[in-house]
Amino acid sequence: MRKNSIKNTRINGEVKKELSILINREIKDPRINPMTSIVDVEVAPDLKTAKVYISVMGDEESKKETYEGLKSAASYMRGQLARNLNLRNTPELTFIIDNSIEYGVNMSKLIDEINSQQNANTDEGEGY
Repeated sequence: MRKNSIKNTRINGEVKKELSILINREIKDPRINPMTSIVDVEVAPDLKTAKVYISVMGDEESKKETYEGLKSAASYMRGQLARNLNLRNTPELTFIIDNSIEYGVNMSKLIDEINSQQNANTDEGEGY
């Protein structure tokens, strides 16, 4: 199976959906931030491993604690995936913190600030 095949894309989506449900509804670890979301999942073509990209809204300490909580719950989540998904192999989960959402929010704020400054400068210039 090729990495970008339709089957692999579908498996990635199913694993992502199941993990999102598990993290938000079933795992009760207090270390896991409630504002944790799964950005992407890349399951290897042989179904042995999966990279799970997560985004955590909060400070660095919250991200670290969430990462540790997810790492400790990985075997439980793998077991739940095996029960809920009919796959030949259930992949080992590797969590990776992804800051792309936070980066996008910061860039959006900066763009809004620049636009408001330009609008203020334009309004001042119209008085002449």
